[in-house]
Amino acid sequence: MQTLTHMAIWFANIFGVVMFVAIIGLLIAFALMFVQDLFQRTHAVRRNFPLIGRARYGIENLGPFMRQYLYDTDRDRLPFNRAERSWVYRAAKDLDNTAAFGSTLNLNEPGTVIFAHSTFPILEALAEVPKPLLIGPFCPNPYTPQSLFNISGMSFGALSKPAVQALSYGAAKAGCWMDTGEGGLAPYHLEGGCDIVMQIGTAKYGVRDLDGKLSEERLREIAAYPQVKMFELKLSQGAKPGKGGILPAVKVSEEIARIRGIRPGHDSISPNRHPEINSTDELLDMIEQIRSVTGKPTGIKFALGEPEWLDELCARIHLRGEQAAPDFITLDSGDGGSGAAPETLLDNVGLTLRESLPALIDKLTEHGLRERVRVVVAGKLINPVSVAWALCMGADFVNSARGFLFALGCIQAMQCNKNTCPTGITTQNPRLQRGLDVEIKAERVYHYVKNLLKEVEVVAHSCGVTEPRQLRRHHARMVVDGGRSVRLDDLFPPATVVAEPLRVVEK
Repeated sequence: MQTLTHMAIWFANIFGVVMFVAIIGLLIAFALMFVQDLFQRTHAVRRNFPLIGRARYGIENLGPFMRQYLYDTDRDRLPFNRAERSWVYRAAKDLDNTAAFGSTLNLNEPGTVIFAHSTFPILEALAEVPKPLLIGPFCPNPYTPQSLFNISGMSFGALSKPAVQALSYGAAKAGCWMDTGEGGLAPYHLEGGCDIVMQIGTAKYGVRDLDGKLSEERLREIAAYPQVKMFELKLSQGAKPGKGGILPAVKVSEEIARIRGIRPGHDSISPNRHPEINSTDELLDMIEQIRSVTGKPTGIKFALGEPEWLDELCARIHLRGEQAAPDFITLDSGDGGSGAAPETLLDNVGLTLRESLPALIDKLTEHGLRERVRVVVAGKLINPVSVAWALCMGADFVNSARGFLFALGCIQAMQCNKNTCPTGITTQNPRLQRGLDVEIKAERVYHYVKNLLKEVEVVAHSCGVTEPRQLRRHHARMVVDGGRSVRLDDLFPPATVVAEPLRVVEK
C-alpha cells in the first residue's frame, strides 16, 4: 500500500512538472506571437489586436462548416441545404426516408417543381423495369447500361484512393457506371469490377504521349479493358466552363503523377480547351478518331454556353452522316462541380440545366438526331425529384458527383480543394483517408442508387406511367411568380422534327 502511495506521488510530481513546462511553453509561444503581431505590418487586425486578432482567421475558416449546424434551417444554404443532404445520408444508410407533419419546402417559391399526379396512378404490381437503351449503334462494341443513374466524373487525385475504391465496389453492386473524370484510369477504378466511362480531358491525362498529345497506343491499351465501356471527350465542365481542371501540387503524389503522365509535386492545370480542336468539324474528327481506335461508344461533355452552336453541330452531323455524331452528350450544369474553380466561373458562367437541357433536347429533336444521340445530364441532381425532373425534360441518363460524395460521408465542409477534407474523400493525406472505410462506404453507394431509383419510380407511378423514362414534360409543373404553377410543356414547348436540316457552307 505504501509503495502504491509513493508511486502515485511520483506520477503526480512528474505530471505537475510536465504541466508546468507545457504552460511555460505556451506562455512563451503566446508572447512571441504577441510581439510578432505587434510589429508586423501586413495585417491591421493582428497589429491592432495582437494575439486576439489571430482568432479571426480560425473562426472564418470554421464558419462555413459550423453554420450548417448552428444557424441554418433545413431549407437554407447553398450549394445543398440540410434537407437535401439528409435525404442522401438516409438513403445511403438504407434508413426510413419518410417524414411527418407536412412539407418544410415553400411550395409557393418560384422555381419549385411539382409533379402532376394521375387520378389513377399505376399499381406497383403493374410497374415495369426501365427499358435498356443502346449507346453507340455504329460501334463494334456498343454499350447497353443497366442503370439510368450513374457516377459522374471525379478524378483520382481530386478523390482519395479509398473514395475511388468505395465508389468502384458500390457501383458494381448497384449496376451503374463510374466516370473516371479527367485524371486518367487508375487501378482503383477497375478494382470493384464496375462499368467504366473513360473521360479524356483537355490535358489528355492517361492517354497522352510524351508531348501531351492524344496517343492512339494509350487509347488501345485502355480500350482493351472489358470494363471500359465508353469514352467521353470533355470540352468543359459546369464548375469552370472556359477553364481546365485544377489539381493543386499538394495533391499530386508520385502515383497520381504516374497515372496522369505529369511531374509529381506540381500543380496539375489543364488547358482551357483542346488545343487541336478549333472548329466543330475538328471536334467531330476527334470523336471519330477515338471511336475508330477504341471500337467503343464515344461522346462529348460540356456545359452549354451557346445554344446556337447546337444548330451548327447538328448541321455538320447531317452533312457528314449520322455515323459521325457523338454517341452521347453529357450536359453539365453551370451550377455543377465539386472541385477547385475560380469563384467567378462558379457563380456566373455557364447555363444551368433548367435552360440548357430543354435547349439541347429540342435541337436534337428538330434535327432528327434525338434517337441517335443519347443525352446524359449532370449538375446538382442528387435526389429523386431532380432526377425525375431531368427525365421529364428528356434526359436518357442522369449522372451525379456530389450526391455520391454525400453517400461516402461528405459533410459539405468546403475543403475539397485544400487537401484537408475531414472525411478523407478529397484528400491525399493518409491520416485523413484512414477514416474512410471502403467496405462500409461501398454499401452506402449501393443503397444510395437503389433507394434513389426506387423513389424516382414512385414519382413515375404517381404520374400514371409504368417506368421513369416514360415521364414527359406535361407530367410536371413549375411554380412561377405569384405562387401559381405552369406545366413544363407550356414553359418549354416540345420541339418537332424539321423537314430539312440547316444548310451551312461545307469546308
